[in-house]
Amino acid sequence: MEKWKLLNSEYISKAPWATLRKDTCLLPNGRINDHYYVLEYPDWVNMIGITTDQQLLVIRQYRHGAEEILLELPAGTMEPGEDPQYAAEREMLEETGYQFDHIEEIAQQYANPATSANITRTFLMTGGRKIQDQELDFSEDIDVFLISLEEAKKLLLENKFPHALHSSALLYAFLKIGLLQ
Repeated sequence: MEKWKLLNSEYISKAPWATLRKDTCLLPNGRINDHYYVLEYPDWVNMIGITTDQQLLVIRQYRHGAEEILLELPAGTMEPGEDPQYAAEREMLEETGYQFDHIEEIAQQYANPATSANITRTFLMTGGRKIQDQELDFSEDIDVFLISLEEAKKLLLENKFPHALHSSALLYAFLKIGLLQ
């Protein structure tokens, strides 16, 4: 197996939340693919936040791409050069007002490695307590609530967390803490 050789790259669109790049690549079989498109998003962080009384922090918010209000985990984008753990702590505090005693990175995944260049890092955060109000961005409208770990497991197994990266994050976390065998 060989990697493709990049011959040329040009930007079709550059925007803060999504950049579209067109690459020309030499394939290992000698053919040239001159129209391969790649989306460049910022790297993301997903957080599984468990409070001191063993409740899971979940959020509900409108997602315009899906045109639905979805049940999700707190998550957000990393700033260029930002430490992933710091980004997870910052995003969790901004979206929920919660701070955590212990933070551990438990997974790294690509949303779609065929056409997207970013990576998503998942953090398990435990010992959480509310220390402030939300500090939301101008386009965010996020409802925060707590559910038991058993209820979260039930919702996950019933496919009630429709965001694929959030479902996989919960699977990793539940395996880590022994909620799933």
